[in-house]
Amino acid sequence: MKENNQRAIERIVSGRPTSDGAGVRLIRLFERDLQRRLDPFLMLDFFGSETPDDYIAGFPDHPHRGFETITYMLEGRMRHRDSAGHEGLLETGGVQWMTTGRGVIHSEIPEQQEGRMAGFQLWLNLPAADKLCEPWYRDFTAAELPRFTLANGITGIVIAGDSQGVIGAVQRPITEPLILDLHLPAGARFEQEIPADRHAFLVPYTGQIQVLDKSLAAVQLGILGPGEAVALESTEASRVFLVAGKVLDEPIVQHGPFVMNDEQGIRTALEDFRAGRLA
Repeated sequence: MKENNQRAIERIVSGRPTSDGAGVRLIRLFERDLQRRLDPFLMLDFFGSETPDDYIAGFPDHPHRGFETITYMLEGRMRHRDSAGHEGLLETGGVQWMTTGRGVIHSEIPEQQEGRMAGFQLWLNLPAADKLCEPWYRDFTAAELPRFTLANGITGIVIAGDSQGVIGAVQRPITEPLILDLHLPAGARFEQEIPADRHAFLVPYTGQIQVLDKSLAAVQLGILGPGEAVALESTEASRVFLVAGKVLDEPIVQHGPFVMNDEQGIRTALEDFRAGRLA
């Protein structure tokens, strides 16, 4: 890989502790202030706690319209139900992928009384033409997620896109997301091509990594600058969430759980929700 094509870490974001749902404590790594910079992605949360009071109340019924949610459960068990008739149990190592489209009301409630619950939730925007598509939902167990192992001991789970010749569990033709969970032994180096028309970021959630001249510690988000590939090295045994997607370059108007392209779209979403048309 030519060094002048490598992406560097443009900015390091530590996120902010907050709570959502019925009081679930989490770290919001980015939201509205970075939506244009990380288009097509809208938000990323990391949750991780061994204290039941931090997560036990979960996320009771709430609406969504206009984007996709990807929940990656690193540890724990979460029950999902929605108004489109979908229900599933997300367990350790599994992924829940939900296209909210024209709208759903759903809940995510922990199915454990003790132990550690940890994971990521990523919001991926839908293009204008698909904002009001039919909702879609699927749970993937850990065993269903494609993966690879390299000669240097690196393993990767390919949630979306493709890497090292392995096709991921989900493909999207317009936003073309790449979502990887990488496990690197100490001192290992991993390279991934990322076309120039993608925005990209990464989060080590254990350990520490180096990208060119900058280091990222656990649960710091590194926004990757321009280039066509990224090379990361682990200074200790590390696990890394690597994400990239093709820029939509469309207007983004968000009102809470609704993401549309203009204010009229938001007004219609609120009217439909209040009239029970999301149920």
